[in-house]
Amino acid sequence: MTAPSARGDVPVLPSPPLDDADVPRFLAELGLDSMVDAHVHFLPDPVMAKVWAYFDRAETHYGTAWPIHYRTSVDERLATLTRLGVGAFAPLVYPHKPGMGRWLTEWVTEFAARTPGALPTATLFPEPDVVDYLGAAVANGARAVKVHVQVGGFDPRDALLRPAWGLLAEAQVPAIVHCGHGPIPGAHTGLDVFGEVLAQHPRLPVVLAHAGMPDYVAALDLVRRYPNVHIDTTMVGTGFTERMTPLPSDWSARLADVTDRVVFGTDFPNIPYGVAEQVAAVAGWAAADDRLGAPFTRAVLHDNPARLLGVG
Repeated sequence: MTAPSARGDVPVLPSPPLDDADVPRFLAELGLDSMVDAHVHFLPDPVMAKVWAYFDRAETHYGTAWPIHYRTSVDERLATLTRLGVGAFAPLVYPHKPGMGRWLTEWVTEFAARTPGALPTATLFPEPDVVDYLGAAVANGARAVKVHVQVGGFDPRDALLRPAWGLLAEAQVPAIVHCGHGPIPGAHTGLDVFGEVLAQHPRLPVVLAHAGMPDYVAALDLVRRYPNVHIDTTMVGTGFTERMTPLPSDWSARLADVTDRVVFGTDFPNIPYGVAEQVAAVAGWAAADDRLGAPFTRAVLHDNPARLLGVG
């Protein structure tokens, strides 16, 4: 929800948060009583342990350390989101082999049902029963579907996925798709590859995770070409990411005509810094162009993801 501000609907852009404890102050001064995070990960404990073990070897995979900033219990992580002012979030799951899609979708459906603030989500993998479990999840109110082309190692153009893309396009349930080459390329990553899916399903609601990192400009080209394509802010513009895949110098100017299709995401808890840094990055983009400012920041942190995910 949006709280009234002292200056109506267009408050002055506050100074960015200094740390996580300062995020609620920033939101309040912006005129928000909460924010919506479209890119959060909760997984079954054994799966999350394997994900964290992978990041523990990040120097081997990525050439740089990746310490998990929020390596705590599920209850502690949920409490952290509440303290940060996250009123609603999309818990995203993703399979890396056949047979996991149904299990993870059923797990996250149950997780969301018992967890305040968590929105029901789903995932998919190219397998014969994908439409069955995906259709059941959509019928049960799934608000988003996580698709991880890199980790899954599958081709999003696979014939087994065509009815799944069609189902999501018809239901207007957004797919949050990691299809860019960052942080390392996969067998079927690339915005040109996923662009072929969009050409076949132009009404498909999509969030290009990590703003298509590192192909930020190509991601914005898809946003402009297809009316239901968005980007999320996940890890974009933070100090960690800027050292590896920096944004173009005119990033803020490039966002000025797509302000309604940028949604807040963090990758919580699997990030090597605090959520405040992601919030500050968004505020920095807003401050860099007079066409953005506080309205853009409010839209990104709350209004855009709330609309996309059906948050009241």
